[in-house]
Amino acid sequence: MTSDARQRHQAVVDGLLLPGAPGWSHDNYARLLPPTPNDLQAQTNATFTDKWGRYGESDEKERLYAMQRAWYLQLYGFGTEQALAEHLQSCRVVLDAGCGLGYKAAWFADLAPSTTVIGVDYSDAAQQAASAYRDRPNLFFFQGDIAALPMADGAIDYVSCDQVIMHTQDPDRTFAELARLTAPTGQFACYFYAKKALPRELLDDYFRVHCRTMTSQDLWAMAEQVTELGRRLDALQVEIDVPAIPALGIPAGRMSVQRFIYWHFMKCFWNEELGRDTSIATNFDWYSPSQARRFSKSEVMELVESNGFRSLTFHQEQACFSGRFVRSLECSHE
Repeated sequence: MTSDARQRHQAVVDGLLLPGAPGWSHDNYARLLPPTPNDLQAQTNATFTDKWGRYGESDEKERLYAMQRAWYLQLYGFGTEQALAEHLQSCRVVLDAGCGLGYKAAWFADLAPSTTVIGVDYSDAAQQAASAYRDRPNLFFFQGDIAALPMADGAIDYVSCDQVIMHTQDPDRTFAELARLTAPTGQFACYFYAKKALPRELLDDYFRVHCRTMTSQDLWAMAEQVTELGRRLDALQVEIDVPAIPALGIPAGRMSVQRFIYWHFMKCFWNEELGRDTSIATNFDWYSPSQARRFSKSEVMELVESNGFRSLTFHQEQACFSGRFVRSLECSHE
């Protein structure tokens, strides 16, 4: 697309903003004036600025991006990239809420060149994304709070909040804000961390408090150590038959020693295909943010329904719940 196309898409974005919203720093990036975060949100924002700043230099990131794109199609019931493309092409405006380095927003923009795509992130990753993808005329980035966006009600045809909402200051309020922005006939895709076995939940809560006192350097060192633990456990190549322990939330099943410890006691992520840098960043991502709420399925459905939505698609696995949600009057549950 030409610079004229950029201006047309920018006019669409400008038309969504409420009076008084900040102007563009350059033609695809603007810094919104976010509400002052509390100490935990400020620490969480700093964590992701640190993570994306470091990981953005990794040679492994394209492998992660490819995996995440394939997983996205499963999480939200699209199945194929073509199905996602057809949906995005039917939209006038798409929002990637909590876009990180912007690779999914760029994917959306590439799949639907005539659709205006907006990525928003509270961390400095929004600036990195704007720089990396400034050649997409239909793609724009804001740095700001996805729980307080200066946009009109119903402005967005497709809202995607993938692997983000649990890191916000008040996930319920963030969900309500993104629901507000979703057009009456639009769709809202959202991902939630699932609650794990009781020992894992207790340890995660303890570590999350403990990690607030650690420096960034110490957190990265710990992430490397936890990753090495995961690698060594995986290298054992030993499986066990786990008995059900309902009181601890541990189901019966056959799994490797690494997976048993990972799911039920402590996160020690390791994925040889994705690589060491990605595994370290994944563990850093888990332990470092002060805010990382986990949900039960009933809590997810209560949140969806209390905002006047219902499921168009719903996906559940050990790590998460995810779905595409529409307004209750617009469709029946599948």
